[in-house]
Amino acid sequence: MDMVETLKVAVLGAPGVGKTAIIRQFVNHDFSEAYSPTISQDVYRPSVILNGAMFDVKIMDVPKLSSFPVTSSQEVTPRGSEAQHSKAASASHTCLLVAAPAWLVGSAISFHEWSDMKCRGLRDTCAYILVYDICSLESFEYVKTLRLQIMENRAGLPNEMPIIVVGNKRDLQKHRFTSRHTVSLLVKKSWKCGYIECSAKYNWHIVLLFKELLLSAAASGCKNNHSSTGLQGALQRNSCCIM
Repeated sequence: MDMVETLKVAVLGAPGVGKTAIIRQFVNHDFSEAYSPTISQDVYRPSVILNGAMFDVKIMDVPKLSSFPVTSSQEVTPRGSEAQHSKAASASHTCLLVAAPAWLVGSAISFHEWSDMKCRGLRDTCAYILVYDICSLESFEYVKTLRLQIMENRAGLPNEMPIIVVGNKRDLQKHRFTSRHTVSLLVKKSWKCGYIECSAKYNWHIVLLFKELLLSAAASGCKNNHSSTGLQGALQRNSCCIM
């Protein structure tokens, strides 16, 4: 049976920047003016034909994170008297005094990543889309922080993971906080990431965004071979896009 490679993509960004709108425009070709914040991690599974090859794409729509999950070697759990005197830490993080599952012990997966559904699978994706609103400096600063945390927590992995920074709401060009050239120069030259602007509302550059990302992910060799699905199963999915 012919097999289809799986490419896993995480879409991250501050609330209201249009993460879900971008995904739904790509997968379902629709857009809604009504805003409904993403509360839990949602997964979309379109099939994509790219340069004659078919891919099963797993797109994770991720709510706002307090921080990108760290590896287990970086995570320190306070105990004894240390835990009693960590009021500053407990203000932003809840310390759960429960035993980790057996499979977690000795693995690279952190307890935070295991216990928080929003963080599930974020450190083993093939690529990242970091979305900000071109009219919101705050949303861009959030993406800047996320990108740094991703680089720190995935350093040393054998496969390069593509990151594309996306400026959404290009239809509101007159209200942007700075020029496209300024952001593009920073992202491409300093951050070493891809950059593209789009409009989920008008379906502008949406297919181009995913095409560039998937080409980079496939070229880097970052594929979930263990998740390969049958060709017939991929063709029966609700969405199949030819790029």
